Amino acid sequence: MSNSVPLLDRWSSHPVSVLGVSGTRALIGFVGLMFYVSQYGDRGYLFGPDGVFPWKDFLAALDRDGTFSLYALSGSGSWFELVFHIGMLSALAVTFGVGGRPVLVLHWVLLWSVYQRQPLILDGGDNLAYLVIPMLVLTRCYDRLSLSPGLTARWTRRIPEGLRALQAPLHNLGVLAIATQICLVYVTSGLYKVQGKLWQDGTALFYIMRIPEFSLPGVSDLVYGNDILVFVGTYSTTFFLVYFPLGILVPRLRPWAAVASIGFHVSIGFFMGLTGFALTMVACDLIFLSRPLGESLAFATRARARIERSLREWLRRPEKDACDTTVRGAVENSG
Repeated sequence: MSNSVPLLDRWSSHPVSVLGVSGTRALIGFVGLMFYVSQYGDRGYLFGPDGVFPWKDFLAALDRDGTFSLYALSGSGSWFELVFHIGMLSALAVTFGVGGRPVLVLHWVLLWSVYQRQPLILDGGDNLAYLVIPMLVLTRCYDRLSLSPGLTARWTRRIPEGLRALQAPLHNLGVLAIATQICLVYVTSGLYKVQGKLWQDGTALFYIMRIPEFSLPGVSDLVYGNDILVFVGTYSTTFFLVYFPLGILVPRLRPWAAVASIGFHVSIGFFMGLTGFALTMVACDLIFLSRPLGESLAFATRARARIERSLREWLRRPEKDACDTTVRGAVENSG
C-alpha cells in the first residue's frame, strides 16, 4: 500500500511516453496521407458519387451498418472533391503536428468517411486507426515532433489551472489505452492462430505467401519454397504474438519487444503488401520506445553540435593562420 501512493502521485503528475505518442500521431497521420495520395489519381473512380461503388448501394450500406460518412451528405462531384481534399490536408496537418487536437478529430472524421465510402480496398489498418485516434486525443501528442509547439503551449496556458491539472492523468490514460489495445490485438491474433491446424503443424506461412494478393513476385517463392523458413516463420509468429504482452510488462524487455514488433510488421508490409496495416501497428509500437527515441535524439543533437563546432573552428583556422602570417611579416619588416 505504501508503494502505491508514490505510484499514483507520479501517474497523476508526470506524463509518460510523450515523445513516443507524438511519433504515433505523426506516423498515423502519414498513413492517412499515404492513403489519400496513393489513390489520388483514381479518386473519382474509387470514392466519387459515380464511382465503382454505386451511390445507392453506398447509402444502403451506411443505413444497414448504422454509421455515417461525410461523402453521403451530397451526391455532387464538387462536394466530393471538397471533402476529399480537406481530408488530405488534415492528414498532412496531423503528420506535421499543425492544428492540435481539433485537427486530429477532424482527421478522424474524414478518415472514417473515406474508409466507409470504399471499404473494399482496406487492409485492416483502418480498424486500428478508428480506435487509436480517439485515444490520441487524450494525450499530449503535439508536444514533440510538431511544427507548432509554441502555439499549442499558448493555447494550453489559456485553459483554467484546474483543467490543466488533468492533462497528465488524461495523457497517461490515453497512453495506457493504446498500449492495452495493442496487447489485445496481439493476444487475440495469437490465440486465434494457436487454434488453427495450419499454425499447429507449422505450414501456415506456406499457404499465406502463395495467395496472389499477399505475394511478392520473385521473393515470396524463395520463402515458401524453403521448409525451414516456413517452419520457423510460422511458429515464431505465433510465439511472438502470444507472448508480446509479457515482454511489454517487463521494463528491460519492453524496448526489445517493441523493436521485434516493428521488424515483424515491416516484414508484413514488405512481403504481403499490407503497408497501411503495418505502419499503423508500427506507429502504436512507438509508445513503448519513447525513452530510447529520446536518448537517440539527444545523442544526435549532441553529435550535430560537435560537428557544427568543429566546422566553425576549421573555418576560422585559415583566417587565424593568415592573421599570424601578416603579423610575423610586419615584425620581420620592422626589424
